[in-house]
Amino acid sequence: MDKKALRSKYKALRQSLTQEEIEDKSLAIANQLLQINIWDKLYYHVFLTIEEQKEINTEYILQILAGKDKEIVISKCEFATLGMTHFLMTDNTKIKKNSYNVPEPITGLEVPDSKIDVVFVPLLAYDKQGNRVGYGKGFYDNFLSKCKPETIKIGLSFFTPEDSIEGISSNDIKLDFCVTNNHIFNFSQFS
Repeated sequence: MDKKALRSKYKALRQSLTQEEIEDKSLAIANQLLQINIWDKLYYHVFLTIEEQKEINTEYILQILAGKDKEIVISKCEFATLGMTHFLMTDNTKIKKNSYNVPEPITGLEVPDSKIDVVFVPLLAYDKQGNRVGYGKGFYDNFLSKCKPETIKIGLSFFTPEDSIEGISSNDIKLDFCVTNNHIFNFSQFS
């Protein structure tokens, strides 16, 4: 399937989930993450949940990171450049939804791409080779292309992978892992 068809398919699948299913699966995904050997790092980038899109609730991951005393990084989208500015999440961080209902920090201490060790990546669909389909603007591909090569990229999904995605371009950045509520898919040399 091509990216456009996959976006439609997985948006519809997400919309069919109840709030209880989203919470149960989100908690299971957070627990699955504890099995991956990534917890010796310092800077972890997490997307904040767009509830209207029925995304994974990353609050459970934020709780794990805070409990492990990690540096939590969140982003603000720059729509003019399709780039992202990253900020350290602290007790003083104020969050506001932008015009697309994306929760973002208003201001804060900026963190360069090169500091980020692990990125939890939002997605709509992914395949067995680690390719992903997002919402189509390229924010995450732009961001991930600026991270250091050893940055670990972990997709989070309620669903199993497609066999393959048609129309992958050279600008598309592959995932190292994708974690569902009952499986960890490893696409990389990391273990």
